[in-house]
Amino acid sequence: MRVTIFGATGMLGKALMRRWSEGADFEGQGSEGQRRDEIIGLGSADADIRVGEQVEQAVARTRPDWIVLAAAYTDVDGCEINPKLAEAVNTRGAANVAKAAASAGSRLLFVSTDYVFDGKNNSPYETDHPRSPINEYGKSKAAAEEQILSILSDACIARTSWLFGPGGKCFPDTILKLAATRHEIEVVKDQRGCPTYTFDLADAIIQLCRSNARGIVHCTNHGDCSWYDFATEITRQAGALTLVRPTSSEKFVRPAERPKYSVLSPSSLDNYGITMRNWQQTLPDYLAHRAAP
Repeated sequence: MRVTIFGATGMLGKALMRRWSEGADFEGQGSEGQRRDEIIGLGSADADIRVGEQVEQAVARTRPDWIVLAAAYTDVDGCEINPKLAEAVNTRGAANVAKAAASAGSRLLFVSTDYVFDGKNNSPYETDHPRSPINEYGKSKAAAEEQILSILSDACIARTSWLFGPGGKCFPDTILKLAATRHEIEVVKDQRGCPTYTFDLADAIIQLCRSNARGIVHCTNHGDCSWYDFATEITRQAGALTLVRPTSSEKFVRPAERPKYSVLSPSSLDNYGITMRNWQQTLPDYLAHRAAP
């Protein structure tokens, strides 16, 4: 299987490249299948997804069976301040990749977000829940989902949430840097979601591609928590002595409004026989990777 990854230099893209290059082996998908996987990673310097011609040329050159679109403008507050850039990258860029995939006869897996929902639920969101984003980032990704499915009806959309991992800006890294210089930190307790480790998500994406997945799938680590709970567990496992205090979103105003509840149901992932660890179990791996030279 030939796979082209757009966004290979980003936090998730690095995890995808590493896990695929390691020949990730999963039950029922043995080593013989792994040897057939050929992975090509592309960063923005190789192909700017905002430019359709560059995307078409990259796909024609790499001739993939599967395309994984992990490239995105993921700065939520940045998207709110510059919605035109969010639309250019996250919506039109995604449509460009979908069109190139359709022309080349390639399958497409698009990485999307829990922020396509408004956060008004009090139970986990299923894949068929109506999209109702409340910020520009969510709007740009929701529009991308709709355009992709109109171009490629058999595309796979993998929604994830609260992504963290080595090699990029993420919540645990911010908390640990603050903990290194402060005796106390305040973290919001009124937003709830599912922390997701990049290497675990990469493994799920690899399995979805090998399973010829289609439609919308929710891919997060098991369990949910508030940002306050997440920060408390990060500092505990890291052995930091910093006191984490709860606060509210109203006291921590940011340009983009966040959903208060964006927990994604794992039932769609369960249907493929794919299981992701509890988020607490991933932190030792993250801390080890972060500490590695």
